[in-house]
Amino acid sequence: MPETASADTVTPLPPLAAQAERLIGLGVPELSGISAAELRDFARSAGGAGAGSGGALLAVHPDRAPASVLAPLLHRAGKPGFVVVDMTDVDGFVPYHAELPDAPLYLVDGLDRGDDLADRSPEEALPALGEKGRTPLVLTEGIHWLLQRPEVLERNHCFMTIGSRLRKPNGALDTRTPAIWISNGTGRDGRERRDAPKVGWCWWNNRHTWLGFGSASGRRRA
Repeated sequence: MPETASADTVTPLPPLAAQAERLIGLGVPELSGISAAELRDFARSAGGAGAGSGGALLAVHPDRAPASVLAPLLHRAGKPGFVVVDMTDVDGFVPYHAELPDAPLYLVDGLDRGDDLADRSPEEALPALGEKGRTPLVLTEGIHWLLQRPEVLERNHCFMTIGSRLRKPNGALDTRTPAIWISNGTGRDGRERRDAPKVGWCWWNNRHTWLGFGSASGRRRA
């Protein structure tokens, strides 16, 4: 049985109908080719709050709304989210040890920021999640979570989404792993981006005390 997410990182999600309206208000239908009516119908048919105390997250499949499209919709401190300049291939990161439903819209249950796994490398965290019966979040799921609950992203308590990996032309895995944190406005980020949500990457074998590992108890079509 999947292990229950730690209580201190569970932030209840809005009802699915409210999540649909949030995505509609952000312009996701125009960006994904999924109509507002389809989003509303999916939320209505999916019904109740979903598995787990935090409810279910309404997610758009990354094939329809990739990370490069969703990241600028994030906001914090009045500033939009962004992808780091050296991650132009962000949309090439595909599900890894994470099986997504074959549907344009789906639900993600039992979200957890994974604070208890902070200071582990992605290589160490992946089997630890598996032992708990949990699945790592893909990058777009992490972004969707923050679109609905921006407060989940906190300084010193951000998270990786190691359910997304990039394969090189030779088939080997790229050693970068995606993460979402808060910009300090240094370097190539630019001072104007200080406090903005930031989609970046970390090395597969590196540890960070301030990065947990976003995960879920499961995914389903509805």
